[in-house]
Amino acid sequence: MSEVEEERKFQFLRNGDADPSELDWNKGIESARQAISEAMNAKNIAFLLGAGCSSLMRDKKELGIATMAPLAKEFCGETLEARAAGFYGDPPVVGAAPEPWRLTKSELDYLDALGIDLAKDYSRNLERLMEVLFAQRFVLRQSENPDLHPYRAVLDGIIKKVQDFLWTRVTQGAFVTEGDTTVRDLYERFYKKLVLRDRSLPRPWVFTTNYDHFSELAMDRLGIPYANGFSGVVERRFNPAIFRYALAEQLDVASRKWTAVDAFVYLCKLHGSVTWTEDDHGLFPIKGVWPPESTNQMLIYPTPAKQNSSLGSPYADLFREFQSRIVREQSVLITAGYAFGDEHLNNIIYQALTIPTFRLVIFAAPDTGGEIAKLRALRDPRIWIIGGDGPAEGATAHYFDMIVEHFMPQRPSDRIDDAVRKVLSDLAPKRDDEKKDDGA
Repeated sequence: MSEVEEERKFQFLRNGDADPSELDWNKGIESARQAISEAMNAKNIAFLLGAGCSSLMRDKKELGIATMAPLAKEFCGETLEARAAGFYGDPPVVGAAPEPWRLTKSELDYLDALGIDLAKDYSRNLERLMEVLFAQRFVLRQSENPDLHPYRAVLDGIIKKVQDFLWTRVTQGAFVTEGDTTVRDLYERFYKKLVLRDRSLPRPWVFTTNYDHFSELAMDRLGIPYANGFSGVVERRFNPAIFRYALAEQLDVASRKWTAVDAFVYLCKLHGSVTWTEDDHGLFPIKGVWPPESTNQMLIYPTPAKQNSSLGSPYADLFREFQSRIVREQSVLITAGYAFGDEHLNNIIYQALTIPTFRLVIFAAPDTGGEIAKLRALRDPRIWIIGGDGPAEGATAHYFDMIVEHFMPQRPSDRIDDAVRKVLSDLAPKRDDEKKDDGA
């Protein structure tokens, strides 16, 4: 490491301290990893993965799925650039066909009439734009003024384009168009480390608000069995009873002795998935399909109706699992890539904090505002916050890749490799040029 890299530190807030500890990446990381390892060996362990876990920038290129702010900038920016370039002029600029989600002139004029300026707050927050659009749609649907009725279709068209844009970005990133496996490989390393638990402890749970299927692909490739609430082979359908099942192996055929399989994970997708669709199949209408279909999507889009949407099936079953798991005795919830922006999830987490044996580990910058700042202000020793600078320039401690590589427990083979590298670096004979530099 260079001198600059040696000086880089990350922050670890715990024990109810007002200010986080500054830990060196060379020496402090081991103590932090040990603390996380002990937390992950609690009786009940669960992860909550947010949008940040599926986003990975390399050389200013998104290899995964961008978070909400970059998506808002792209959606609003393309439309505004087209308007500035005269695409909607008379005559219009001749060129390639616009993206299917780009707003038309009539749609832009309607937003202008409402006083909605895409260049302001909405270009940084697509969720806020959806809130305004859904609120306006509610007004139009309730209005008895016939002069306003034609605008219902215009507004529905705008909302549909925002949803189609989100769907496309979730399903058609570099991981599909270019076959890039960087994000999927990162998830594989995460699940390899997650299953390193004593077989006497309950199996880990992974809750996620993401629509993508990186988790499923990673575990399929690793051969890790998991329960995601779906049963069946040819036609997989959602049945919440699956979350009550466990996977066991038979030790002795004669005496019928069984033991739980070591590598097993419960995966719960709280906001739905791009692989879920709905039909009219009686008690089990939610079907898992591959490849993803854009029709009958079962997703909770970022709208003000998000909390109400989570009350219906299958989401009521999924949120019930989330609540029942983290409120158990000796439970630890580790959040990554989650900015505490979902009120319905936050309320469940806050309920869990009323249980003395619950512990919350948040990977985020300790100086983050909003709900994380409120949690920090509690000065609760059961709440840990880890973040800050990464080990090298451009890296961030609380990003998913750093969490997986540096903070999660090391696999036995990884520890051996690190020990070998340390022996080679500390005990191997120095080269002649190095001896000269040392004054030898």
